[in-house]
Amino acid sequence: MISAVIRFPGSNRDRDMISALGKIGGNAPLEIWHTETNFPACDLIVIPGGFSYGDYLRSGAIAARSPVMREIAIRAKQGVRVLGVCNGFQTLTEAGMLPGALMRNAGLRFVCKQVKLKVENNTSPFTSRYQKGEVIPCPVAHHDGNYFADPITLKTLEDGGQVAFRYADGTNPNGSINDIAGITNEAGNVLGMMPHPENLIEADHGADAGRRLFEGALDTLESEAA
Repeated sequence: MISAVIRFPGSNRDRDMISALGKIGGNAPLEIWHTETNFPACDLIVIPGGFSYGDYLRSGAIAARSPVMREIAIRAKQGVRVLGVCNGFQTLTEAGMLPGALMRNAGLRFVCKQVKLKVENNTSPFTSRYQKGEVIPCPVAHHDGNYFADPITLKTLEDGGQVAFRYADGTNPNGSINDIAGITNEAGNVLGMMPHPENLIEADHGADAGRRLFEGALDTLESEAA
């Protein structure tokens, strides 16, 4: 699997994602600067966490207008897998690649802790290695993770099975509507989530539940190519 990590001014979780992809996929991912539009074909594009452009204006709002995002949108429509984590999720919503918006946390404070996630849909490439209804641990670190969507959009997401992860057991850290922690597009090849699966892939992290998200994407790619 050829993967790529997009880097913006202010990204600070890109190194974590690069390390995780290298360990799980066996190959170092491409590192793509935000101004590039002509980069090699790849199977998975990841927009990592951090504070792109210092979160000026709104989190992810400036990054969403970077030249690279137009190319990512084109490739996503062609079926390339796209994962946005934390600031990457914010960027995907600001770019219109996923519905809804990420607002300030309900407590108006930055949160950094471990939460519990319930797997709501395991039919996407990213969630295929989990059991539906399974509850896993995962760390979060954000100030603007309060997911919101209007009632019509929310019903579409829920009815269409686009909610991938939901905060479980009262661990919602930000006030997200319906406890939503991660969603996919209709096709299932674009996933945005606030928690950081790349920080939970090996025993030294305390658990490796996040590893299966990346393994699922890799396994389904291999089966499609066979």
